[in-house]
Amino acid sequence: RTAIGAARLRAFDRLAELLPAARGLPPVEGLRLLLAGLSDAEGGTHAVLAVAAMPVFVAALARQARAVPPVAPAPALGQAADFLRMLDGRPAAPARVAALDSYLSTVADHGLNASTFTARVVASTQAGVLSAVVAALCALKGPLHGGAPGPVLDMLDAIGEPEAVEPWLAARLSAGERLMGFGHRVYRVRDPRADVLKRALAGLSEAGRVRFAERVEAAAVAALARHRPGRSLQTNVEFYTALLLEAVGLPRELFTPVFAIGRVAGWAAHVVEQERCGRILRPRSRYVGPLAEAAE
Repeated sequence: RTAIGAARLRAFDRLAELLPAARGLPPVEGLRLLLAGLSDAEGGTHAVLAVAAMPVFVAALARQARAVPPVAPAPALGQAADFLRMLDGRPAAPARVAALDSYLSTVADHGLNASTFTARVVASTQAGVLSAVVAALCALKGPLHGGAPGPVLDMLDAIGEPEAVEPWLAARLSAGERLMGFGHRVYRVRDPRADVLKRALAGLSEAGRVRFAERVEAAAVAALARHRPGRSLQTNVEFYTALLLEAVGLPRELFTPVFAIGRVAGWAAHVVEQERCGRILRPRSRYVGPLAEAAE
């Protein structure tokens, strides 16, 4: 914690130079710009700086959008507590800190997902930790990766009332639309992280909101089983991520940047490991098009 706290202060010291260029940008775009403003010539361990800079930059971007100055880090605090303090300008309630800490820990790493694989590919070229983290953030921006939690809340809001759950879901599936918060590239069962985050919600979110979400969840899983009987599409981590981040009091436009605050620890660890390997990642491709046309 001491090293990360000190690195948060170093990142904060760069804000006066970097933050004005991000004015008016969406949070993910602004975060990418600020991280790219750091360089591999920065002092200290670059992996630690990447982890430490993320909450400082996300909080500063959010405050700039509200036309208020950034708040300096408190190095003795953990990542979740200090992020909420820098975001709001005052210490956060323990329940909010605990819930966010559970979330950041839960999403810190998850195998070779799109952003982590991107980070390892870039790291294998010896481009440096910070460059690899910026590349990973670019992959995270996509709605099929880190951009899904916000649309989960949009779905709940669009359904609106308990009586509308089943007709709304049926209409969307009949139209061939995706249901955000369900299905996973790897899991064919319920995402185990969903249960961790649901437990972290206890006592934080309004009971009515959680009950409504549970009804939507049950109806969606049943509807997906009917519409796509050959596939197992279960609740994924994004469903309860959305509810938890909403209950913590974060605006939807910060959901993806806050995901990055948690995931950057995993990115950094993968990058360090890949750099020690010393070999460039070079997957092979195989042409599968028409051979006659290829010959011409």
